[in-house]
Formats: sequence, structure tokens, C-alpha cells
Amino acid sequence: MREKRTGQVVPRFIVYIYGLLVMAFGIVLLIKADLGAMPWDVLHVGLYYQLGLTIGSWSIIVGFFILTVSALITKEFPPFGTFLNMLLVGLFIDMYLMLPFLQTPHTLIGKMIMFLSGVIINGYGVGIYISAQFGAGPRDSLMIAITSKTGWKVRNVRAGIELIVLIIGWQLGGPVFWGTILFTVAIGPIVGFALPQCQQLTDLWLNYLRKREKMVDRKTGEETNRGAGA
Repeated sequence: MREKRTGQVVPRFIVYIYGLLVMAFGIVLLIKADLGAMPWDVLHVGLYYQLGLTIGSWSIIVGFFILTVSALITKEFPPFGTFLNMLLVGLFIDMYLMLPFLQTPHTLIGKMIMFLSGVIINGYGVGIYISAQFGAGPRDSLMIAITSKTGWKVRNVRAGIELIVLIIGWQLGGPVFWGTILFTVAIGPIVGFALPQCQQLTDLWLNYLRKREKMVDRKTGEETNRGAGA
């Protein structure tokens, strides 16, 4: 289990935002590749078909439900970053979708390259923003809660959650294509591989900043003492 970090709010927040930007970019690549919706989107669309409202509304409703389940498992109130995640990811996705050069490729090979790139980038984006320990999003909070309580591997928990969500969404009439199946199978191992790497890199950077800050404080203190003794 990872040691929880405190302090260094600004650099951790920078890592957190950068991770969300990377993750959102991966999501947009998956959307633009047009080879199948992600499992959670299959569920949101399925709920929309069956019960009305909007897909975005169901994304928020499902997110709050998952947060409640995660809080019950961990017996902790979700951090502020979790709620911020729900807001910022949507904004970042809309921002990327407005970029005129991000278009769906005309060839199947181009779509496949964009889709596979999206899966990998999305997985590493998740790893980066979680490594900041500023609060995971609702769906990743559930993954972390189950992993922490059971000791199961991240890749197995993530893949299991995605598979269950996909089956429920498909039963509700959500859109499923071969890209959806590929994402469901691949995202667990990718996040499981990326998270330790991203955590190590983030820890190295934060430790470097802490040491540098201590050196600056020590140097400032020495100069102050020298000035006082002059």
C-alpha cells in the first residue's frame, strides 16, 4: 500500500492537472478513432436509452454513486481532488474536441493507430494523476479502494470493474464494438504497469524539490547569521 503524501500542494497539484490533461487527451483519441465506446460510456448511453435524461447527467449520477460506494469501502470522505476530477476531465475533453486538427482518420489503419495510442495515453494519464495523490476520480477511487482492501493487483481490479460495467451497459442497450472489448481487456494491465512507474517518477521529482527547498532555506539561514554577526 502506498504511503500517503502530505504537503507540497503546489507541485502535486501541477502533476495532478498534467495527468488529467494527458488522460483527457487519451479519451478524446479513443472518441475520435470511432472504433467503440469505453465501458463506462456504454453504461451511460445504455442508461440514457432506458431512462432518459442525458448521457452527461448519467455520467455525473453514476460518478456520485461510485463515490458513495468507495467512501463506504474506505470509511473516508472523498478528497477535494476527486470532485475536481469530475469537473476538469469534462472541460478538458471539450477543449481537445474543439481542436480542428484532431479528426477521425479515413483509413482503418489510421483509426487503429489512433485508438491504440489513446488506450496507452489514457492509461499513463491515469497513472500520472493518481501518483500526485491529490484525489482519484470516482471510477479510479473505486479501483483504489478495492485494491487497498483486498490486496488484489491493480490490473485485475481495473479489468474486472470495466468488464462488469461493460456487461451491464450492453444489457441496457449501450453501443459495443470491437474497440470496446479491446479497451476493456487492455486498460487494466496498462494502468497496472503505468501506475508504479508514474508514482516512482513523481516521488523522485517531489523529493528533489523538497531537498532543493531545504538547501535554499539552509543557505538563506547561513547568510542571515553571517549578516547578523557582521
